[in-house]
Amino acid sequence: VSFMMRSRLLSAEQFEDARQILRDLDSLDSHTAFLFDKINFLMDATVGFININQNKIIKIFSVASVSLLPPTLVASSYGMNFAFMPELQWQYGYPLALALMVLSAVVPMLYFRKRGWLR
Repeated sequence: VSFMMRSRLLSAEQFEDARQILRDLDSLDSHTAFLFDKINFLMDATVGFININQNKIIKIFSVASVSLLPPTLVASSYGMNFAFMPELQWQYGYPLALALMVLSAVVPMLYFRKRGWLR
């Protein structure tokens, strides 16, 4: 359209129609740019929301793994079946090991709950 306007091939009436067409195209161009910016903003907001939810899930997995690590350590050390472990000869050695495993799991959970990491 602008090429035809520059080349002076149009009559006066056609020239005015071409000018209106160019104005309409310019307004449509700016409107589509606005819509694309709006869509990009909404996509960024959606990605941010998804990232926040994924971070919450990963935080829960991290807390669970950290809280279950000490009982695993205690259970693996008492599961080695060495002959010279004094706790093996105690009457309450097995319940003590179980209590130590439960305590080592509960203490980190209480700490994380107090810090607000389990919400």
